[in-house]
Amino acid sequence: MKYVLLTLISAMLLSISWPTYGIPFFIFFALVPLLMMEHGISRFSDYKRKSWMVFGLSYLCFMIWNIVTTGWLYGSKNPDGSHSLMAVVFPVLVNSFLYSLVFQCYHWYKNAQGTYWGLAFLVALWMSFEKFHMSWELTWPWLNLGNVFSEYPKLVQWYDTLGATGGSFWILLTNVFIFYTLRTWEAGRKRKDLIRNVSILVLAIILPMIISLIKYNNFDEKPIGQVNVLLLQPDLDPYAEKYSQDSLTIENDLLNLAEKNSKGRIDYYIAPETAIPGRGSISETAFEKSILLNNIKGFLSKHPGSVFSTGISSHRFYSSTENLPEEAYQINQGLWVESYNSAVQIVPSRKVEVYHKGKLVPGVEIFPYMNILKPILGDAMLNLGGTVASLGTDKERVAFSNPYNKGKLAPIICYESIYGEFVTDYVKKGANFLAIMTNDSWWGVTEGHKQLLSYARLRAIETRREIARAANSGISAHIDAKGNVVADTFYGDQTALFAKINLYDQQTFYTRTGDLLTRISIFALGFLLFYFLIKRFQNKFQSKKA
Repeated sequence: MKYVLLTLISAMLLSISWPTYGIPFFIFFALVPLLMMEHGISRFSDYKRKSWMVFGLSYLCFMIWNIVTTGWLYGSKNPDGSHSLMAVVFPVLVNSFLYSLVFQCYHWYKNAQGTYWGLAFLVALWMSFEKFHMSWELTWPWLNLGNVFSEYPKLVQWYDTLGATGGSFWILLTNVFIFYTLRTWEAGRKRKDLIRNVSILVLAIILPMIISLIKYNNFDEKPIGQVNVLLLQPDLDPYAEKYSQDSLTIENDLLNLAEKNSKGRIDYYIAPETAIPGRGSISETAFEKSILLNNIKGFLSKHPGSVFSTGISSHRFYSSTENLPEEAYQINQGLWVESYNSAVQIVPSRKVEVYHKGKLVPGVEIFPYMNILKPILGDAMLNLGGTVASLGTDKERVAFSNPYNKGKLAPIICYESIYGEFVTDYVKKGANFLAIMTNDSWWGVTEGHKQLLSYARLRAIETRREIARAANSGISAHIDAKGNVVADTFYGDQTALFAKINLYDQQTFYTRTGDLLTRISIFALGFLLFYFLIKRFQNKFQSKKA
């Protein structure tokens, strides 16, 4: 019962730390009860299958955490309008298993090498796992620990140096050091050691926050210019209106919304992810002939000096297997098609520029590891409103240059905004402000759209770029380079938001180096595993020699 209680305490602390409803300071000791549970079972219990007990309880902890923080996934619907239980069950079960596997590996390593080596292994392994979880096809970094401070940007201004992954490292170190302090106190009851360790711990937590506040209050980077942006929020129901209304009707409503709110000079009109065409998609080989895109050019002709950036659904046809992309699928004899979730920049008298979303949502835009999972899951992905094929992606990021001013827009599409190092690639391509085009209305009025907005604030700090965020149903927002929400909209409103966006051209240390601490952690993990194998080999050699 004691170990179950410790598990539940960790689950509660992790859950109540999370944005956008929680208090993040609990995260500094949220893992300590779980570490105490593992240590108690390993050293003091008489269970026959200790490893299974540790795995089961850690799975319970991480499952509760996943349900509380991402249970809003249930808000997504099946094509028939019913809520999809599978949409939350599958991610929760898999994600909980992965975190439990990390903790189980710590348990095995700690029992083999001792507590202190084990704690170092946990930090290195968890950091490596977070990196892995941002890279594979089942990617889901929503619960990376460094995200927890997204509602408190004043306290993490140093993310411009080490990023949100630096926040994960900070959190793991404090949890490990608190557990270490408790263990040394239990072992020796030495007050001097306790005072020293508590002092170190307080300094480790407070010092980064003090540095952050100093950076926040002394931020004086000079912008190289400013652009006027109108963020369009059409509030188009993604389940019904989007696929039942005519594409021209959808576009006309969008352009009417833009026209009605065009007061003064507008440098950029920015519309959400897949704002057009509604049902179907636009052929990229016929962009210049597209009625929808030419209508936008006609709108821009009435607003000289303006450009229009929007999310669209697009596709490209192929008539032979030569140079056929892996994601293309056959639709007729001798005809293949590759579909994209795209962002375009439209300028009168210029060719349409296009970028294809590079980070796809598992189960919706990509069928992860189809050859393996399709025989097991069948049409489960379809039931999630997803696909039996994967969308095409761009391998590199792009920045759209504005021919009328210094603006260079980063066309970030929805899910991409969760990935810190990924977003820095736009800045390396020259982007001097970030435009996030997103549709968060799949989950309804839940924490989902709030958390995705909140995480964007970390991208502003990491890159020191202002953000213009256009969301289908909200929340559309202007975020400054310090992570503050300058202005935003109400969720569910059909509206537009005007923003004066400052342009910055300096690159932060994080932009230049990316997830540096993660790479160091991966190296440390390799060393710890190598050290373990060498010791095992030495012990076997000595036992044989004896």
